[in-house]
This record gives sequence, structure tokens and C-alpha cells, in this order.
Amino acid sequence: MHKTLLAGAVIAMFSGQAAAQSWVLTDTQGTEKGDWRIDSRQLKLSGEPFTLEQQVLHGGKQEGSKVLTLTSKNGLTIALSPTRGMDLLHVNGHGVRLGWDSPVDEVVNPAYINLESRNGLGWLEGFNEMMVRCGFEWTGHPVTKDGRIYTLHGKAGNTPASKVEVIVDDQAPHEIRIRGLLKENTFKKARLETWTELRYVPGADSFTLHDVLTNQADYPHDYEIIYHSNFSTPILEENARFLAPVKSVSPFNDYAKKGLENWQTYGAPTKDFDEMVFNLQPIADSNGKTVAAVVNSKGDKGAAIEFDTRQLPVLTMWKNTDTLKQGYVTGIEPGTNYAYPVTIEKEQGRVKQLQPGQSAEFTLTYSLLKDASAVQKVEERIKTLQGETKINVEQTPIAVE
Repeated sequence: MHKTLLAGAVIAMFSGQAAAQSWVLTDTQGTEKGDWRIDSRQLKLSGEPFTLEQQVLHGGKQEGSKVLTLTSKNGLTIALSPTRGMDLLHVNGHGVRLGWDSPVDEVVNPAYINLESRNGLGWLEGFNEMMVRCGFEWTGHPVTKDGRIYTLHGKAGNTPASKVEVIVDDQAPHEIRIRGLLKENTFKKARLETWTELRYVPGADSFTLHDVLTNQADYPHDYEIIYHSNFSTPILEENARFLAPVKSVSPFNDYAKKGLENWQTYGAPTKDFDEMVFNLQPIADSNGKTVAAVVNSKGDKGAAIEFDTRQLPVLTMWKNTDTLKQGYVTGIEPGTNYAYPVTIEKEQGRVKQLQPGQSAEFTLTYSLLKDASAVQKVEERIKTLQGETKINVEQTPIAVE
């Protein structure tokens, strides 16, 4: 009797483990799939059809870069780069794009980027992603302190993944997980490792990012993270709107003061418009969850990000409504901190720390709002979260670089 129960438990355990198929595409132990492709038909999976394809790029500064694309016929097409920190290049679905047109028109291999060039602004030479992880060892504007250069937005976005794997659930609805391991390991400095994970159910209009950052060192270490999420046409246009439940808004610097009066609305592409940044303090529900969105002028297209303020307590809104060729874009940026240099963020108490062996998790859900109904649902949720709280519009930046 006991043997039968034990055998049943063992079978159940192994059955659970066999409920998904997985493929390792890259591993520092010697695995490199290069160009690779599978689809739901090959896997003999019913339900919403999908394709997963990795391509190795050639030519120019994208030589050797990899793009992994998940295509759902009736849902979203999501492209990410294992070479560039597992960051999202663009997302498309239902005639709506999440992403933007950067002057950087290649998926630049980090081997061709010097982060310390342009006085620490070298990061901009590869910046074209829909979502780039700014962090984890540090983030924010560049600064030099005690002879050390903290370059713009850290190193994660220009760190190739040490391991990449794809997992597809055998059972409906066949959730797909794309996982990548980022290592920020430097002798005598840091040993931070992050497992990134993108989760998507074919046919859905939303996907989730779940990252786990671990301090693998024997000493405590600081960390910062900003999920720099960027949107442009067809969502961004004249009279497009930014939506989020917030307690307060303040200008990042004196230049942004000029935009406080209409900080939640956008202009048409405008030559010589310099970037404006606003620091926001979001309002969350009883579970710490909140949502921010950008919607077009008609209110029938948009993008929304749900995040947990217990993990990512602050929100940055970036306006860069310059010309289309220069980069017409806005950013919704949940984070542990604002985009000031790490020295300022530490002084003001927003830099976090992990003890040896300790981990921090970050979960964000991105939704493509394909029609007026989807936009309305998000607007109603934001209005509910805002409630009777009046937004405190502060005239003075909280810090000066």
C-alpha cells in the first residue's frame, strides 16, 4: 500500500516535470544554436498557433547580434535580443506597435559600444529598444566619483546573456517562457546575476516580465533598476495622453518646469524640443499594484504597464517629442529610483541593497490596448486608484545634478 502511494507520488512528480518542452539556445558551457526555429505545428500543439525564431544578424555594428522573435498569429509579435540584455526590441499586434524609431537603426552588438565614450554617454549608441533594463549595478545619468566613472544607465542593457532557454508548456494554453541569465561580475566589485523571464500565452494582448536579481557575492551590494519602456507612433501623437494614478509630480530639472502645465499631454513632433523628464510618486492598490499608460488622441490605441510598487516604488515619465528622424518617443519607466546619478540617489535614500545570497524580484505586465474598450478599462482602473487624491504638482526639482 505504502509502496503504491510512493510510486504514484514519484510518477506525479515526473509527470509535472514533463509538462513542458525546453530548448537551451545559448550556454557558456558550449551550447550555441545560432539560427533556430520551432512552431506549434512542429510541436503538435493545438490552440493558438505560434512561431519562435532566432536569427543571428550580420553587417555593420549588428554583426553577431541575435534577435529572438515570438510570433502569435492572433496575438502579439515580440522581438527581444539575447545579445542586448534580453531587452525587448519591439512588440506588434492588431496594427499597433509598441516601440519607436531611434536614429540607431541596427541591433548594435555591445562589442562595438564603449560605454565611457562621450563622457559616459556611450550607452546611447545602441539605444533603440522598446524596453531596456537600466541597471542593475547602478543606473541614471553618468557621474564620476572617487576616480570611478558610473556610465549612463549601467551595464545590463549591453550585457549578452550567458544562458538562454525557451520553455513551452505542453498543456493548454501553452504558455511560452523565454529566460536569460545576465551576469554583472567584476573582480573585487560586484557579482550580481539576474534571471530574466518573458512569459506569454499565444493569442493574448499582454505579456509579463519576471526578473530575479541575486547578489552572489560574500558581501552586501547596492543595486538600482529602471525599466525604460518606450513608445511612439501610432500611439504617440499630438494630444496623446499619459495616464497614471499619482500622488505627486515634480520636474527632473529646471528645463522640465516649463512643461508642468501640460505634463500629461503630448505635442506633435517638434524640432529643437529637448527631453523633459518628470518624477512621479504612484498610487497603488492594497496589494501594491498600479498601472501607467499612454494612449493616442482618439483613445482607441495605447500601451499600459502594470507593476508592483513594493518592488518598483517610483515612476519616471520621459517626453522626447523631437522630430521623427531624431527620435519622437515617450518613456514610461517604473523603477527603484529616479534617473539622477547614483551618487544623488544614494544621498536621497533610493538606492537599494542586497545582502550576500539575497534576491529581489521584479514583475511587470505590458498590455497592448488595441481598441477603445481596452483603453477605457485601463482609464477606469486609473481613476479608481486615483480616487479623491489630488495630484501635488511640485515646482522645484527634488535634486540638482
